[in-house]
Amino acid sequence: MAENCVCKTKKRSEEEKKKLNNRLNRISGQIRGISNMLESDAYCIDILTQVSAVSAALSAFGKELMKNHIQTCVVQDIKQDKNETVDELITVLEKFM
Repeated sequence: MAENCVCKTKKRSEEEKKKLNNRLNRISGQIRGISNMLESDAYCIDILTQVSAVSAALSAFGKELMKNHIQTCVVQDIKQDKNETVDELITVLEKFM
């Protein structure tokens, strides 16, 4: 592990974990489907259409996770005067956009 590694964790409810995992499982299935399409010599446009769908699904997953993060972790840290969390949020938003 790197010296400067800050290892934070977040306790998620079972409902939140289930919801996020369901999204990831669907995305995994879509990716396996793309792999199968490639193996079966599917038409490029058909594969690209599925790639676009996976990209949109992954983006939706990220938005959901970001929303949950802001509503819980960020709000909690600001209430505890941990203002470095705002800088962390700005950095991740820059990567996300």
